[in-house]
Amino acid sequence: MKKNITLKINGQEYTHEAEPRTLLVHFIREIEGLRGTHIGCDTSSCGACTVLIDGKSGKSCTILAVQAVGKEITTVEGLATAEGPHPIQEGFKENHGLHCGFCTPGMMLRSVELLSKNPNPTEEEIRWGISGNLCRCTGYNNIVKSIIYAGAKLRGEETPSTEPKFVE
Repeated sequence: MKKNITLKINGQEYTHEAEPRTLLVHFIREIEGLRGTHIGCDTSSCGACTVLIDGKSGKSCTILAVQAVGKEITTVEGLATAEGPHPIQEGFKENHGLHCGFCTPGMMLRSVELLSKNPNPTEEEIRWGISGNLCRCTGYNNIVKSIIYAGAKLRGEETPSTEPKFVE
């Protein structure tokens, strides 16, 4: 039996009729048409469906839409502001932190939470912090650089150079 479900996504309320068993990822993608949240494995193993729920990252393929009622949901579409891209988005662009882009939205949202808890993480802390999100393309080095870049920008520091280093 369908019922009205109202969710606040990226600061905007959406009300639609849906089955109580509708997964949050399906509500976001299929009902609302916000395609940045990806469906990867359907088992919570890959993290492609990661969103922020009240500022904490969660895999939306394991959460029912009704469980998110009354919470603030942020998808990758909600990261940018009128002033421009979020520092994590800028970091991924500047440091080539994506290849195919499939894991990128979930990786970005997980990184936003990581940086909110630890604004100056070490490389090891970053690797542990994103360990629940899989990337099949980049080898993670540029993703780590992207997060370091975003952390510096969020702290108001000079961002690390993205110029290649040549050995003489």
